[in-house]
Amino acid sequence: MQRAFHIEDSHRSIVAESTLSKVIDYVSKSGEVTPYLVMDSEKIAEKASTIGKKIRNSIVFYAVKANPDIEVLRLINKLGLGFEIASEGELQILSDLGVSPERIISSNPLKTLKFLKLATSYGVNYFSYDSHSEVDKLSKYAPGSNVYIRLSVPNEGSEWPLSKKFGVEMDDAVELLINARDRGLNPVGVTFHVGSQCTNAYSWHMALDKTKDLWDIAAQNGIKLSMINIGGGYPIRYKKNVVDIATIDKDIDKIIYREFPSDTRIFIEPGRAVVGDSGIFVATVIGKARRADEDWLYIDVGVFNGLMESVGGIKYSYIFENNVKKKIWTLAGPSCDSFDVIETGVELPDPDIGSYVLILSGGAYTISYASEFNGFSIPKTILI
Repeated sequence: MQRAFHIEDSHRSIVAESTLSKVIDYVSKSGEVTPYLVMDSEKIAEKASTIGKKIRNSIVFYAVKANPDIEVLRLINKLGLGFEIASEGELQILSDLGVSPERIISSNPLKTLKFLKLATSYGVNYFSYDSHSEVDKLSKYAPGSNVYIRLSVPNEGSEWPLSKKFGVEMDDAVELLINARDRGLNPVGVTFHVGSQCTNAYSWHMALDKTKDLWDIAAQNGIKLSMINIGGGYPIRYKKNVVDIATIDKDIDKIIYREFPSDTRIFIEPGRAVVGDSGIFVATVIGKARRADEDWLYIDVGVFNGLMESVGGIKYSYIFENNVKKKIWTLAGPSCDSFDVIETGVELPDPDIGSYVLILSGGAYTISYASEFNGFSIPKTILI
């Protein structure tokens, strides 16, 4: 049965028409039980080939945490990207796929002992750090490894800031570079993260300016750096247009080759930008209610089993079957926990119970955050 969804022009500006068409065709023919996540392999390939294309000497390492589904990783492996990991679980998946250690880096500045030992034994040789205790661990369990310092940079314009938990300021960064060198490690570069879903292109400018200051001070202390890891942060469309990848890359390339040596290697760690708008969540409307002058709409995927980022401020776009009449809703998931609220005050159609809803740009940080809280299973990922 071909399902009819009410598609507006705004939806077409968020997800590619080809992706939308393929997903609707799959939903109509498959009979798969919701909720589930459909990933467009052609869109993943397109994004993977675009990121870093305008940055000279760049190498792309897909951030596995964004979507660790093995079929997604199998595809990305075939596309030739490297991988950024943080845990033994992520390492195991890559090992199962036969990914060589030269294509793996670890940019989590805080690594468990178990992971560090396994990664080193596997042959991984690039690690970030931002504390003296991490230098102690690396010098003991990964002696002689290539290390890069995590610098704290502004996260203005990011919808998912990452500036508090990790990163150090200039004086500490210099001290940590010297400590790493003196402990037998090989300090090769600097990394930073402007924040996930960063909509402010100038954030990369500020981060690179700060990196240049550290680069010069390191040289004055006899440490010659050769690599800049610009992290991730490339945005995708959720409800509005964002700066495109090519524009960000061109700006980054211009700054780097004005301020840094021409042979500087550039590492990039995209996650959301590779898989985010390649995926569409398929869910079912399971209930409606009127409570305390609010209209509540319930679907079978929520905060705990796929849409955790809604808690941090990510606002999704939705396509419903048939009905075009709209009203203001509080949108909630299926669990019996009152925390399971996806969005409040959102204008949506008034759908029938049992009808389908498509949640756009759902390919990143959905399944990877999902749990089986309250007995609801983690949605299946389907690569088409």
